[in-house]
Amino acid sequence: MSVRRFLPWSQPATQKSPDGAKGLDTRRILVPVRGNPADEEALRLAGEVTRRNKGTLYVLYIVEVARALPLDAPMEVEAQQARQVLAEVQRRAQREKFRVETEMVQARDVGSAVVEEAIEREVGLVVMGMSYKRRFGQFSLGEAVPHILQHAPCEVWLCRERIPN
Repeated sequence: MSVRRFLPWSQPATQKSPDGAKGLDTRRILVPVRGNPADEEALRLAGEVTRRNKGTLYVLYIVEVARALPLDAPMEVEAQQARQVLAEVQRRAQREKFRVETEMVQARDVGSAVVEEAIEREVGLVVMGMSYKRRFGQFSLGEAVPHILQHAPCEVWLCRERIPN
């Protein structure tokens, strides 16, 4: 038995709509990571899209700095975790054969940092993994995700973990 899937990213990397507007550009994709299981699906999906379009995946680890500290305060424990996570991303990219650039950034606000990086790198897509979180008994997107959805200049794909049993 043969199974066929339509993959929207198997088309040319940049498409024009009938009115001439530019479509989804999947040659430059930003994936913010935290080193949690929710990152896995986002990295898998973004890596596959990037590989198919011979693009570049920009993986960003953001260390959130408390307002009581200077922005450039040494955050050695967090920086070590970031280095480990980004090294694993590099190994994965080599194994799965997609081009990747990794970076750690210290910022006051994760959402704003992701949006700034998306603008600076001129990405066509942000792919984010997110855990299933509950706040006050209700599903919650947290603070960063709504900010990114509202302010990112490009498309944003969310990969939410399954609901825990």
